Amino acid sequence: MSQDTALATFCHVFDKLDKRCTESLKNLYTDDVAFTDPLHHIEGREVLMRYYADMLANVQACRFEVTHRQREGDDAFVAWTLHLTHPRLARGRPLRIAGCSQLTFRGDRVCRHRDYFDAGAMLYEHLPLLGAVIRWLKRRVDPASHLR
Repeated sequence: MSQDTALATFCHVFDKLDKRCTESLKNLYTDDVAFTDPLHHIEGREVLMRYYADMLANVQACRFEVTHRQREGDDAFVAWTLHLTHPRLARGRPLRIAGCSQLTFRGDRVCRHRDYFDAGAMLYEHLPLLGAVIRWLKRRVDPASHLR
């Protein structure tokens, strides 16, 4: 598989995630993959597959709209917008969260996957009590927030 094909396959799998895509996800990663995001650090493909299964268990809709991707050698960068609908977040309304993934490939599989996104925008802002506090703090820190 070429470098471009491996990255395209990765992006394609994340374009529409659901409970049935675990085999496709599993084929993207090496056995010893290291995954990190603002909320988790996971080592090993089997543990990562359990994480994905748990994450997707109650999701109503989940897809990553890739806005940019680039690969040089074993390293790749993917900018994306996550479209997520979960009954426990934002009262079940669809969310859009911008983020990016830094990937390291070994052959045609990912051995390092690091996601960057605003955890507050994804999770904390949509929790009943904590969300109001986080939104208030963001407005206080961002003097231009009243202009949007």
